[in-house]
Amino acid sequence: MDIAQLLADFGDWAYDRHANPLSWYIRPLFLLPLAWFAHRRSGWGIAGTLVALATSIFWFPAPARPDPQILEFLDFEREWLTGTWDLEKIAQAVLAPLALTAYCAAFWRRSVVWGLVLLNLMAVGKLLWGVVVGDGTGWAMTAPALTGLLIGDAAVLWGLRRLRARRRQAASEPSAPPVLSTTSS
Repeated sequence: MDIAQLLADFGDWAYDRHANPLSWYIRPLFLLPLAWFAHRRSGWGIAGTLVALATSIFWFPAPARPDPQILEFLDFEREWLTGTWDLEKIAQAVLAPLALTAYCAAFWRRSVVWGLVLLNLMAVGKLLWGVVVGDGTGWAMTAPALTGLLIGDAAVLWGLRRLRARRRQAASEPSAPPVLSTTSS
């Protein structure tokens, strides 16, 4: 068996499993640990989350009866990926890694507000890409994308609120008196 056939078989296997709606619902949730690890400035955490995000399309079994809308979008996506690449397609493809990089940079720099803005732009951008470039097939992503966006927004806002509460508490606590040494020389 040649490498091209092996890759094609793997692609078929992965796409069959990616038709599972659970795969569509879990993917946006990876943006939460990505934000967390970027905020904590953990390169290993960021890298691990990106690997999990990339592989999550085939974590779940292929559905017994796949949703026809999902299959239609996956057919568009596969055709888009395997079709002719021109400058416009390259520019579109570069947007995803650039957006993820900007998202990580925002949290790395502790700019939660910009991270939240980017989270929303990425979700809306992906949905619009599927609808506009995918000739309407992207509507299949609406429920998973909006669910992930709502959970993501709520989690980031909760984290921001918690961070601000900790800072207020730390600022209001009196500083500890200096410790005097009682050892003799």
